[in-house]
Amino acid sequence: MYDKKTILLDLYSTLYEAFGPRNWWPADSPFEVVIGAILTQNTAWRNVKKAISNLKARGLLSANALYHVPVQDLASAIRPSGYYNVKARRLKHFVGFLFQESDGDLDSLFAEDLDILRGKLLSINGIGPETADSILLYAGNKPTFVVDSYTIRILFRHNLIPEAISYDEVRDLFMDCLEPDASMFNEYHALLVHVGHSFCLKKIPMCRECPVRGWNNDE
Repeated sequence: MYDKKTILLDLYSTLYEAFGPRNWWPADSPFEVVIGAILTQNTAWRNVKKAISNLKARGLLSANALYHVPVQDLASAIRPSGYYNVKARRLKHFVGFLFQESDGDLDSLFAEDLDILRGKLLSINGIGPETADSILLYAGNKPTFVVDSYTIRILFRHNLIPEAISYDEVRDLFMDCLEPDASMFNEYHALLVHVGHSFCLKKIPMCRECPVRGWNNDE
């Protein structure tokens, strides 16, 4: 009988051997990662890329520019991401918070303690646990684990978690069992996203083709 730490490390090794490094999150700067984390809510990444390209073309991909741009103009720029009026307000909420907390300096913001900063991010209108953890891990290089629907689906199908479980319970599983390593958490989450997107599909999973088939004696 393996303990949870051994099981999670074994799953990571299986995924890494099958897929290799994912080099995620693609961005030119930590600030771009933050913007992408907010824009990717309820949409495909290809739409986020279009919206970010628009921001770059209009000179809006900076804290100072987003802070001063009218929300209507911002909504127009990020239209490809969907729910653009809502997301424009969320971006404005974040940059307002950024200037309030650290005068617009992202590096200064990320110098704060992980748990304290996570709590502050969660207090921002429109930023939930997944977005907050994505910002902290991928932009801030903080050792927090990002949980998404792929993570929950894969763990449930391999009998590692019950069907009814909260975001924080799944996050705690990784945080409690694994060493706090931002690089490893980055890679682990990216690998879970890849296998979930490519094989562990919601309606018709491609189990026969999946490299994780048979792992943990689940089949």
